[in-house]
Amino acid sequence: MSVGISKAPPATAVAPSPADRRPRRTRRRRPPRGLKTFEFAMMAPALTLLSVLSWIPFVILVAMSFAKVRTLGGVSLTFTGLDNWTAVLGDPAVWASWWRSLIYFVSIVALEMLLGLGAALVLHRLLRGRSLVLSIVLLPMFLAPVMVGLLGRFMLDSTIGLYAQLLQAAGLDADLLASPATALPVVASIDVWQWTPLVALILLAGLSSVPPSTLEAATVDGAGYFRTLVSITLPQMRPIILVALLVRSMDAIRYFDIVTATTNGGPADATKIIPLKLYEYAFRFNNQLGKAAVLGLTMLAFSIVLARLFLRFFGERTAGPTQGGDA
Repeated sequence: MSVGISKAPPATAVAPSPADRRPRRTRRRRPPRGLKTFEFAMMAPALTLLSVLSWIPFVILVAMSFAKVRTLGGVSLTFTGLDNWTAVLGDPAVWASWWRSLIYFVSIVALEMLLGLGAALVLHRLLRGRSLVLSIVLLPMFLAPVMVGLLGRFMLDSTIGLYAQLLQAAGLDADLLASPATALPVVASIDVWQWTPLVALILLAGLSSVPPSTLEAATVDGAGYFRTLVSITLPQMRPIILVALLVRSMDAIRYFDIVTATTNGGPADATKIIPLKLYEYAFRFNNQLGKAAVLGLTMLAFSIVLARLFLRFFGERTAGPTQGGDA
């Protein structure tokens, strides 16, 4: 008896569909970003400690601005509502100090940026002896601000000061720090003398980072020195200029040392800028720490607004997504 084995018909080949012809894309695991990175995990303890050290004093400062602070027998706060805010914002002397602070701020920042840019351009084009000249230029910024203030005070002293004797020989008024009309410009010039080298150093680093090929291409195209400076060099230095502006602006708003060492706010409150007014509220006038907290918060708000303005005008502008590109 024979058993027949039936053979199955051969399978017909099925043509692959267009979807099967497409190469399959393998999903790549994207590297973690933001809070999931290993770097952030390593920095998390330090960042947590810094945030605690920053936010606790800030919360206490806000609480002090709405309270009367007593320091005898321990620190105690008595809630007074908006009394501190209305007293400070309604004080004409505070607004006069703010006006003097704005004049002081604008004058020193503008002069330091202009003089620092000029010094950086000269040092950048200097081929021989640049290190020696740079070391000499940077000397003032290594001095303590109190020493700079005392040095300026002694040099302008009407009896023993060298500058005062030169002014007397020229037939000019020698007692510049005693005149309300000249005290603030003189104090501002001392600040400019000390911190212009820092701006020059920052801008010199920015000039050194400009690609030489770009400058050579501009020279080949027939652009002059000033045209190249305005159209190519300065636009590429925008981040560096922003750093210099932020560093000097945040320092100029709260500057205290030089003014205290030279005039202590005088004569006739001609140099009493807002940090000195805050010092008077906190330590001289019946220990009004609540009003001092209000001034501190207004200075913080002014610094934040100023930083946002600088970031808006000098920060890098990122281009938006191009049309027709991949999402």
